[in-house]
This record gives sequence, C-alpha cells and structure tokens, in this order.
Amino acid sequence: MKTEGTPAELVIQVLPDSFTVCKVTDYAGIDIEQPFVFTGRTDEEKSLVCPTRLVPAETVSREDGWRAFRIVGVLDFSLVGILARIAGLLAAEGIAIYAISTYNTDYVLTKGEVFGRAIEVLEAEGFVIERAGDGSLRGPDD
Repeated sequence: MKTEGTPAELVIQVLPDSFTVCKVTDYAGIDIEQPFVFTGRTDEEKSLVCPTRLVPAETVSREDGWRAFRIVGVLDFSLVGILARIAGLLAAEGIAIYAISTYNTDYVLTKGEVFGRAIEVLEAEGFVIERAGDGSLRGPDD
C-alpha cells in the first residue's frame, strides 16, 4: 500500500555485488579507485565497506552477506527525509539497514537474506526499482 509523500521520481537501483562491512587496521592494499569502496575513519576505528571480492586478506573483523541499493541521481542537500523514509519503511518490517551517504546520493545495505523483501516493501510504497546491469525498471503498477 503506497503512502503519501513518496516522490514519484525516486528510483532505487539494485547493485549487483555482495558486500562486506569490516574493520581494518589500515587501508593498504585497498584499491579505493574501484567502484563502491567506502572508507570511514574516526578516532577509534577504520571501517571499510566494499564488494566482498575486494576485501583485503587482513581484517580486524568483518561481516559478509550484505546487498545494496542506491537512490538514483544527485540528491540536493535541501531534500529532507528521503533516507529516513526508507529506513522507517524497512524498520516497520523488521529489516535493519546500514546506510552510507556520499556527496551525490545515499546507499542502503541490508543483509542478503532480507534484501528481496526490502525491495518488495519499497516497490509497494511507490518507489521505482531498477535492476543494475539490465536497466529494467519496475514500479508498483508493473
């Protein structure tokens, strides 16, 4: 059931890779020029999210089995609540997310075993779904 407030132009693109979320001691050996390699550093840790095939041999800890989608297009900084809306819809279904924001857009990861359900929930709420690689679009009326 679609609820009010879902912008019709928002497209969710499913990414084809499986992802790993991990903690590393350093970024040596990580090719940050590869697509979908996200790093984060605080005073307490160095984190890495990337396609599983790109995970370095040495990690402090890691969690495999994530899938991802992104909101297509460049999101203006004045837009409010898009990620919160997606997170709320998925939380209502008991689906946990790991969110990553870049300058242009947002990426959302869920565990692989609930990823299909997450996409179904968003599609039912009016988001248009694009499968990466085949360019196909599916909306709630398809």
